[in-house]
Amino acid sequence: MSSDRLKRIIDIVCSVGHLSEIREEEDFYDAGFSSINALQLLLDLEAAFDVVIPDDDFVTARTCTALHQLISRLAQGPS
Repeated sequence: MSSDRLKRIIDIVCSVGHLSEIREEEDFYDAGFSSINALQLLLDLEAAFDVVIPDDDFVTARTCTALHQLISRLAQGPS
């Protein structure tokens, strides 16, 4: 899976988590994220993609790929 949106998500995750890199399928909590990082990540992603990410969905989207799928679905609006 490759897209500008996914690359941007990876860049935001790395920036917020102070990571040099992260794999698309890597759990960012395993990579060293804390709950404080996660809150900042949520806010940064919502601002970057102009979406509101429900907390329940966010806490289960623990990889860049999962975040990409979630944000892509939210960006499409209601079905």
